[in-house]
Amino acid sequence: MKKKALITSILLSITATAIIGYFVGCSTLSHPGAKRAGRSESPDESRLRTSVPQTVAVDAGQPEAQKDPTDHQRISNERQLVEMMNSEGYDVRLREPDTSQTLTEREVTDPASWREINADVKTKSEESRRLNVITGSAPADTSVRGRADNSGGGYGGMGGGMYGDGMGGMGGFGEYSKKDSYGWNSTVSPTAPHPQFQRQPAPSSSLKSKGVVWGEIAKKSSSASARRTPVDLINISADEVWVIARPEVQAVPTGEEGPGCGAMLAELPKEDKKIPLPLKHTDVKGQISGYIATVNVTQQFHNPYDQKIEAVYVFPLPQNAAINEFIMTIGKRRIRGIIRERKEAERIYQEARRQGHVASLLIQERPNIFTQKVANIEPSKQIDVNIKYFNTLAYVDGWYEFVFPMVVGPRFNPPGFTDGVGAVARGKAGISGQKTEVQYLKPGERSGHDISLAVDIDAGVAIEQVACTSHVISNSSATSEKRTVKLSSLDSIPNKDFVLRYKVAGKTVKSALVTHRDKRGGFFTLMLYPPENLSYLKRAPMEMIFVLDCSGSMSGKPIAKAKQAITRALRKLQPNDTFQVIRFSNNASQLGPNPVPATPANIRKGLRYVESLRGSGGTMMIEGIKAALDFDHDPRRFRMVSFMTDGYIGNEAEILAEVHRRLGESRIFSFGVGSSVNRYLLDRMAKLGKGAVAYVGLDDSTAEVVDKFYERISHPALTDVTIDWGGMQVTDMHPNRIPDLFVGRPIIVTGRFKGRRNTAIRVTGKVGDLTQDIDIPVNLSDSAAAHPGIACVWARKKIETLGNQATYNTNPDLPGEIRQVALEYGLMSSYTAFIAVDSSRKTTGDHGITVAVPVPVPDGVRYETTVQN
Repeated sequence: MKKKALITSILLSITATAIIGYFVGCSTLSHPGAKRAGRSESPDESRLRTSVPQTVAVDAGQPEAQKDPTDHQRISNERQLVEMMNSEGYDVRLREPDTSQTLTEREVTDPASWREINADVKTKSEESRRLNVITGSAPADTSVRGRADNSGGGYGGMGGGMYGDGMGGMGGFGEYSKKDSYGWNSTVSPTAPHPQFQRQPAPSSSLKSKGVVWGEIAKKSSSASARRTPVDLINISADEVWVIARPEVQAVPTGEEGPGCGAMLAELPKEDKKIPLPLKHTDVKGQISGYIATVNVTQQFHNPYDQKIEAVYVFPLPQNAAINEFIMTIGKRRIRGIIRERKEAERIYQEARRQGHVASLLIQERPNIFTQKVANIEPSKQIDVNIKYFNTLAYVDGWYEFVFPMVVGPRFNPPGFTDGVGAVARGKAGISGQKTEVQYLKPGERSGHDISLAVDIDAGVAIEQVACTSHVISNSSATSEKRTVKLSSLDSIPNKDFVLRYKVAGKTVKSALVTHRDKRGGFFTLMLYPPENLSYLKRAPMEMIFVLDCSGSMSGKPIAKAKQAITRALRKLQPNDTFQVIRFSNNASQLGPNPVPATPANIRKGLRYVESLRGSGGTMMIEGIKAALDFDHDPRRFRMVSFMTDGYIGNEAEILAEVHRRLGESRIFSFGVGSSVNRYLLDRMAKLGKGAVAYVGLDDSTAEVVDKFYERISHPALTDVTIDWGGMQVTDMHPNRIPDLFVGRPIIVTGRFKGRRNTAIRVTGKVGDLTQDIDIPVNLSDSAAAHPGIACVWARKKIETLGNQATYNTNPDLPGEIRQVALEYGLMSSYTAFIAVDSSRKTTGDHGITVAVPVPVPDGVRYETTVQN
C-alpha cells in the first residue's frame, strides 16, 4: 500500500508540471489571437478525430539547455516513477524532449493570450471557441462514475486511481460541437509561465494519440506565427488532473473512422474503446392485452460529428410484427410517415436527401430484419424515429412469451449468393458482396447506444408468475391481473433478445377469440389450445433425427448448449425408437448410414459422437436438410427431425424451399440455441414441417427446456383439424390449413368474418383412430374481447402466408398480392416501405457522409468466427 500511495503521490505532483509543458506545446492548438493575426482557418481545422489509448506516456520535460536547475531532480523522479510503474505491469515510457523547435518567450508571455477561465461546462465567447480543447475535472478521490455518451454529454467523474483507490480523473463533459470549447467550473487566474515550452510541427493528417487519453485537442495550425501557448493550461490546482497525449501523424485506415468527430470519448486502461455513433438510445414501450402486444419503439438518432451525416441502422423486430405507424420527430415537429411501394419510397428518399431535406426511410430486408435510414442530420441535432407495431404472443408450455429482439446475428451466405445479409467489421462496408450488410463492433469496442424497455401486462386473469432469464428486470403489480415490467438500467446493452414469460392462473387455458370491426368489415384472431386429455395418451415409436449446426457461429456456448440438449434427448429415448445424429457446417456427416435402434450400446456410441463435435466453418444448412430428409422413412415410426441451430444464414428462402420440396412424411421440430437466434427461419421451418419450435437461451436451463419440449411433442397430436365457424361467416382465414395441435402448443388462426350474432365454434380432429371435438362459445358483442390491432394482425398474417408460398411457388402474381395487402392496410412488407420527409426546410450543404451504425456481436457469439474483416 505504501508503494501504491507513493506512486499516486508522485503522479499527482508531476502531472501539473511535466504534462503541462507537453500539453501546451501540442501543435494542434490554435491560439485565440491567431484570427487577429490574419490567419485563415484551413478546411482540416474543423475535423476532430477520436483517439485510442494504447500506453501511458510521461513527457521528459524541456530541452536540457532550457531547464531550471530543479528540473534535473524532477526528471530523475520521473524515471523512478516509470521504473516502479513498469514493475507493476504497466506499459509506461519516458518520452525524451524534442529540441528541434521551441516557442519564444514573447509568444508565451504575450498578455493578449492571458484571460480568466470561467467554464461551468458551457460555451465560452466566440474568440475562445477557437481553442477547442476538451477538458474535465474531478476531485482526487473520485471513483469512476458516469459513462460515455456519444452525444458528448453527461460524462462525469472518470478516474478512480491507477489502482482503483485514489486518483481522480475526468468529469464535467457537456454537449460539444465543432465551434465549442470548455473550461473549468471555477475561475483560474493565469500566472507567468515558464519561458520555454516544447512544440511540434502541425500534423497533416488525422490525429492518433499515444497514451491514456482523457481529452483531445483539435484545430490544426499550419502557421508558425499563429502558434501561441494558450494560458488556459498554465495553472492547474491539485484536484485538476490533466492527462494529455502527444499526437502523432498516422494515416487512418479507410472506413475505420467516421466524419470529423466532435463526440467526447474517455476511457480507462483495459476498458472498452468507445465509438461515436449516430444512434444514441432506443426506448421500447409495450402494452399486452390478452395475447396481443402493442409496441412503440423510439430510436433516438443524433449527430456527434462536425458535419452532416446520413445514419443507416440495420435492426431486428419480431418476425410477426405488423408495423403500421412511422413518425419522425425533429424538435417539436412530428412528421407522420406514409407507406409507399418500396421503389417509389426509395426514390423519394434519395431526392429529399439530395436536396438537403431531413428524411427517414424504413425498409424490410427480411420479415425480422429492417433498415432505418435518416438523411441530413445536422451537427449536434437529434432526430427521433418512432415505430409502432402489433403482434401476437406465443404460448409455450403454460407460459405466455413476449420477445423483443435487440441485435441481428451475423449471417453466413453460401458462395455465389448475393441476396443475403453480410456480417462485416466496423468500417468495412461492401466487402461481403451482399445486398444488406450489418457492421459489427470489434471485441473491446463499445458504442454509447443503450436500450430501455417497459412492458405493461393486462392478462385478464390473475398472473401467477413472471420470469425473464435473458435480462435483469423489476416488476410491480397494481392488481393480480396487471403487471409492469421494466428492464434494469444496469442491463441495457442491446446484444441479446429480451424474453419475458408470464404464467396465468388455472390448470387449463381456454381458447380465446379476439375481434375488431371497422368500415372494412370484421376481423378476428383465435388462439386455439389443444385438449388436455392428449397428455394421457402414450406416443407411438419414433424415428428421431438430430441435426446439429456445427458452424463457426455456434462455437463456444451455443454448441455446448445444443450438445447438452441432444445428450438429454438421447437418454430419454425408448427401446422401440430409432435415432440418427447428423452434423453440418461446410458439409454434412452423420453417425451412420441409417438410423439405429435405441439400444444402450448405440446410445453410448451416439453420446460419444455428439461429444466429439466442434463448431467451425460455414453454415451450409442445405446440406443438413438433404442429409436429414432424403433417406427412406420407416412407416412404422413417427419421424421427427430436430434441427439444433442459431439459424444464422442469409439464404432463408432457399432453405425453406428445400424443406417444402423434401419434407415427405417427416415432421420438423426446430430448436433455436443462443441469445439472439433467427426466429423467423426457425418458426417458418417448424410451420412448413408441420412441427413445433422451442428456444434455449444461454442462461436457460437446458435440461428443463429439453424435458418440457420432448415431453410435449412425444404425445399424439390432434391431426386432420377442421373448424365449423357456426354463424361467424368466416372468410380469408390464415393459415388456410389448420396445422396439427400438440400438447401445450396452441396455434393462432386469424381471418375475416361477417356474422353479428352470438354463436359457437366447433373444432374437430383425430387422435389416432379416435375423433375429438372442442366447442368454443363466441360472443361477438363482447367489447372486452375487441382489439383495434386485429386488422393489422390479420393483414400481416396474410402477407406471411403469401410470402411462404413465394419461397417455393414461382407464381408471378404473388409479389403483387403482397404489395396490395400491405398498401391497403398501411403495413411494412418486402415490397412496401415507410417514408417521412421534413419539407418545411432544407439543411445547408450537401447530404454529408453516410455513417452505418455498427452493433455488438450477440452475447455468446465469437466475433472471429462470424464477422468478415
